[in-house]
Amino acid sequence: MEGKQLYKFVSPLLLGILIFSSNFMNTDLFKFGENNFAVWFVLSFFCFAIGWFIDRTLNWILGGKVIFATAVAATLISVIVITFFREYFSATEVLTENLILFSLRNITLGAMGFFGLSVAEILMLEKEFYGMKEKLKLYENKILDAKKEAELEIREAKIKAEKIINDANATAKNTILKKERIEQELKGFIQVEKELIKKYEEL
Repeated sequence: MEGKQLYKFVSPLLLGILIFSSNFMNTDLFKFGENNFAVWFVLSFFCFAIGWFIDRTLNWILGGKVIFATAVAATLISVIVITFFREYFSATEVLTENLILFSLRNITLGAMGFFGLSVAEILMLEKEFYGMKEKLKLYENKILDAKKEAELEIREAKIKAEKIINDANATAKNTILKKERIEQELKGFIQVEKELIKKYEEL
């Protein structure tokens, strides 16, 4: 945890040092020979990597603010140093123009830091998006399975309900038939009894 807190301060400091160190390159700003290009590529790559690392240690919003503040601070320090040591930086002839060009150099490296921060954030968001997409597919499959299970349970419930209704109807029919039979037997019994009473009276 302490190491992570340390990286939060070390990363912007390294980025500032890299941006400021670009001032000590060849003062022919637009003559990109092989050496100049190699140094620019290395500086740009390191600024990109630090921007990437800042996204991992800080979040997107705070990391962007830190990179912006670092680039502005490094540019301001560069302007002050170049103004006071213009002979060393060969900026004696047209100071304002050279200050703008040196500032653009620093801003370019700061932009590479932003680029690294942006790429890292995009890749992280893309990874989260695919993770959420997989979870969504899993949930959709679970919902489909739940729907199928619900449909099966409803069918089973309907079948059971129909069976219960059929059994109840059969029981009711049997009860009615028994009642009718008992009624007929009682009528027959009453008829026989009437006949017996009539015969008895005749005797």
